[in-house]
Amino acid sequence: MGTADNTMGGSYGAREFGPSDWAGARWRRGSRWSAFEIIAMILGFVVFWPIGLAILGYKFWQSRYGGPDLQTLATNKWQDARAMMSSNSSWACGGAARRASRFYASPTGNAAFDEWRTAELARLDEERRKLDDAQREFAEYVDAIRRAKDREEFERFMAERRARPAGGDGRPA
Repeated sequence: MGTADNTMGGSYGAREFGPSDWAGARWRRGSRWSAFEIIAMILGFVVFWPIGLAILGYKFWQSRYGGPDLQTLATNKWQDARAMMSSNSSWACGGAARRASRFYASPTGNAAFDEWRTAELARLDEERRKLDDAQREFAEYVDAIRRAKDREEFERFMAERRARPAGGDGRPA
């Protein structure tokens, strides 16, 4: 090492950082990357690069402003979606959108309108329940008809089978 290196503290004045110095560095305010986040980012870049870029951006945002890690965020969103879909069987026909609008619709400030809207939504919910009950009853009715038809066909088969001669070729006479 030359005299310039000695007076400047090493290689051109740069000091060496140890593990404790890196851990306390000011730029590292966020949380560490989990294995899930690293894999998600790599797969995001492989599948469709904007996904990987969005994950990277979310991690930088999280490190700056805080917030849940990516796995917690994804788990919460997945559970919310499952709850929304499983809460009612009519979600595919716009039921989820109707339920979501009830929960996210803000009051207008007009008490009379808000009361009317609440009453109308309750009435529509009752109508939807009646339609769901009628659909269920019809499905049970159709199922009962199918079972009766199956029973009739089975009894006819058994009657024809009993009527066959014992040593026959297996065909009814």
